[in-house]
Amino acid sequence: MTTPELIWADLLVLGLAYELFTLPDTEEGNTVSERVRAWFRIHTRPSRAIFAIGWTGFTVWFLMHVIAG
Repeated sequence: MTTPELIWADLLVLGLAYELFTLPDTEEGNTVSERVRAWFRIHTRPSRAIFAIGWTGFTVWFLMHVIAG
């Protein structure tokens, strides 16, 4: 593996480990999804819709970027 591959793999594994560690915890605001909702202030229906559309657009772009690579 190259250095960039190791860095990305480490980031993905650390993020997954953090999420799995915090999911059973009952403390509010410590999971990644709870932090994203707080950072982007996703509390109303319009903000959730805008976020969902933006996230879907980013996902499609990223997928095409990886496939076309």
